[in-house]
Amino acid sequence: MAQTETKEIRYVGFKENLAYGLANAGQVFGYNLVAGGYLSLFFTKVFGIPAAAVSTMILILGIWDTINDPIMGSIIDKTRTRYGKLRPYLMLVPIPLSITTILLFAGPEILADAKSTTVKIVYMYISYVVWEFFYTLGDVPFWSLSTAISPSPGDRTRAISTARFISSIGGLSTTILVVMMDLSNKGAWKLTLSQDFLILAIVAGTLGMALFSLAGFKTKERVVQTIKEPSMLDNFKVLVKNKPLLIIILANVIGSLAGLAGVFQTYYYSEVLHLNSAAIWVGIPGTIFGFLTYLLIPKLKKLFDNRRIVMLNLICRAVVGAVVFVCGLSFYNSNVLAVSILLMIQNFIFSFFNTINMVIPTEMIGDTVDYMEWKTGQRNEGMSFSVLTFVGKLTGSLSTSLGTALLPIIGLSFVQTSSTETVAVKGDHTDLWIWALFILIPQLLGLLSIIPYLFYDLKGEKLEMIRAELKVRREQNAKEVSQGGEGNE
Repeated sequence: MAQTETKEIRYVGFKENLAYGLANAGQVFGYNLVAGGYLSLFFTKVFGIPAAAVSTMILILGIWDTINDPIMGSIIDKTRTRYGKLRPYLMLVPIPLSITTILLFAGPEILADAKSTTVKIVYMYISYVVWEFFYTLGDVPFWSLSTAISPSPGDRTRAISTARFISSIGGLSTTILVVMMDLSNKGAWKLTLSQDFLILAIVAGTLGMALFSLAGFKTKERVVQTIKEPSMLDNFKVLVKNKPLLIIILANVIGSLAGLAGVFQTYYYSEVLHLNSAAIWVGIPGTIFGFLTYLLIPKLKKLFDNRRIVMLNLICRAVVGAVVFVCGLSFYNSNVLAVSILLMIQNFIFSFFNTINMVIPTEMIGDTVDYMEWKTGQRNEGMSFSVLTFVGKLTGSLSTSLGTALLPIIGLSFVQTSSTETVAVKGDHTDLWIWALFILIPQLLGLLSIIPYLFYDLKGEKLEMIRAELKVRREQNAKEVSQGGEGNE
């Protein structure tokens, strides 16, 4: 028997969704230079720091994020201002994040004459720690806003989808980067690899952060908060009691193993095909289809709940990865045209899976915020979405650290022949290992993420019941906040 659906009120208009999406594009422009294999490649090949030192640093700071990000989330949850608890941070963070993004990639130029590897390592630690601090201070409230922007689930889905969709503009940073790297490697212009990274960091720090500031100045927080500020201890207690959120955390940490694909994709195009820009045309079909797949999300949600969507996504990725790996075994390192066509097909199929990863898990985090509001009466967007950001950074750190640590094991190292040139040294089976770690192994390891989701029950009638009860509570909460506000003025 079909259920009668109540028409949702739409609070968020086109202009606000657009501002939120452009803000994400601005943030992603800089983040993509740091994410995945590009950070590893920058520190090892461009900055000339040993792989072991880079791997250790990324792993240590990834672990630190498990402590730092929830603390930042708790501080955000305690914030009460006339502008809300999230937007003040989004107004203030873009400027320092702009400066630190530029400094992070300025190391090879600033220390161009440095002979000591220790000095380079110290600069790497300081610049990355400071950048990561300000990135967290902006990223946690930004994604928390996807839940606080409206009490309507439909509005939230549209806000997340718009942010992820428009963020593809920010993805241009990596497209531009690989072209610049090829031009530098082939001597087509006088810029060095370090200058390539620095130029894009300057663009990300100026134009990118200008766009990111739109999230603070052109959006609203509409879900009413309680007048009472929760203590930091209360926020951590809520986190521990949030079983659905803990399941998502565990699944994502396990899923960090699948992140190896991003690390070795960079090394595959750079050191196996010796053509970084191949990533551009290989990604074109997926990019085009990826835009359209956002339109399929609402239809998919009518067929399956979020948990089932995520699990099916993991299975399909593993199947596709296995087929592509086997098909490409005979020409992955010898026929650029054939392997490009094969990877185009893979990316075309993966574009739909990637869209799911961009939207559904973020929406599930929002559901856990509603769940704890229903259970405890307190909303903890900051704490919950700090989990999204620290898990994202932790999984990125773990995959980058593990991927970098695997380089000497698979026989890949870099020897600096001059102040501006670094040469790769490879073993007999290095290319095959890179192909496997790019295409097959990460997708198979990603299947382990299914196990925690088997215990996730925030779906179906239970979720609908929670939303219905919260609607009544929020109306009463709004009256109390209004009365409290009048009494304080």
